[in-house]
Amino acid sequence: MLTTTVCVALSAAGLAVAILTAYRRRFLRATRIAAFALIPVGLAMAGLADLLADIGTAIGDWAAGLVFEPQVWAGFAVLALSAVLFVTVRLVGRRRKGSAEPDAVARPRSAGAVEPAPSPGSGRPATRPGGKAAPKKGDDFADIEAILKKHGI
Repeated sequence: MLTTTVCVALSAAGLAVAILTAYRRRFLRATRIAAFALIPVGLAMAGLADLLADIGTAIGDWAAGLVFEPQVWAGFAVLALSAVLFVTVRLVGRRRKGSAEPDAVARPRSAGAVEPAPSPGSGRPATRPGGKAAPKKGDDFADIEAILKKHGI
């Protein structure tokens, strides 16, 4: 009786954590937590928790009760549901990792896209949208000189 109570309490706490995790929109992690949380209650319903707690108990008594008690079958159904959740999470997790694309490699550039300014000390010269290099800090009149040269003055 005490073993069943502890198993149900563990499962309830685990399911509460899974609900909070799903609320944060981490559904794969929430499903994995729910699968772990179902294991203790499944073991308790199938009678395996008591069997594991009382090793001296005859396994034959448990096997005879297995056939005639629907609660034991329901416990195995909960354990099967937990296993299905584990497999589903693993398959979806692998599929998501396989389709994840690196940011810089997979995204094509649009024709009017402007490259972000480099951070100071990156070793790359700053460029303007026209492709010309920006003036250095010491050249205050470099813009004016470039305009005058463009007009031939």
